[in-house]
Amino acid sequence: MAAERTYQGVVVRRPAGRPEAAVLVLHGGSENGLRRPAPLNAPSWRMRPFVRALDRAAGPRALLIAEARYRHRGWNGERADAARDATAALAELSKLTGGVPTVLLGHSMGGRAALRAAGADDVAGVVALAPWCPPGEPVDHLTGRRLVFVHARADRVTSPDGSLSMAGRARSAGAQVCRYELAGGDHAMLREASVWHSLTAESVGALLGFAPLPAETAAAFALPAVSTEGLALPVRGTALRAAWT
Repeated sequence: MAAERTYQGVVVRRPAGRPEAAVLVLHGGSENGLRRPAPLNAPSWRMRPFVRALDRAAGPRALLIAEARYRHRGWNGERADAARDATAALAELSKLTGGVPTVLLGHSMGGRAALRAAGADDVAGVVALAPWCPPGEPVDHLTGRRLVFVHARADRVTSPDGSLSMAGRARSAGAQVCRYELAGGDHAMLREASVWHSLTAESVGALLGFAPLPAETAAAFALPAVSTEGLALPVRGTALRAAWT
């Protein structure tokens, strides 16, 4: 019980005195595991380059970046521990920022948690990187939300077909959805790392209104609920905008 009382749901990675927007980073985990994540947690460190990419892109803007802390390493079936922690972290972050527009940035299990938590009032959108999207994930709460999925076709840890199905179902439920596919790349986002980082920074900036939506993202968002287009957009090259203008 003492551990629960002292639990802090977020750690601030980029402070801002009077934030105008925020990003909540949700790292990956495992399917099952009740132990607390270790202090040197590889899934958390995997997201640090993304924090740095967002920091560079934001420049002088008052963007607060925080990372959610999980109580457990795993999703743990119907317990959905990562989703519960994402919701609690988002509420804690809202108190810290005063309820500014917030993008949820999640990888793998964290992508699943971000999509589960996306119905909260402060959420301006979700960027889900190689998200774990098993069949039957809820989508009704995503109505009106803006969602960007990014997945490598060669991913052998989380299913690209699963995220494709989730993206289509979310659009059918009324979300604005764009989904990118990397021909190269892997689940750890080490191959084609610069592509992952720049596409993420571009998407986050656009969802927060700091930068224009990329043309292909805007076109995908505008498609009707019955459309299957814009859900497997190829990522070409690394020449993406480096800053939000």
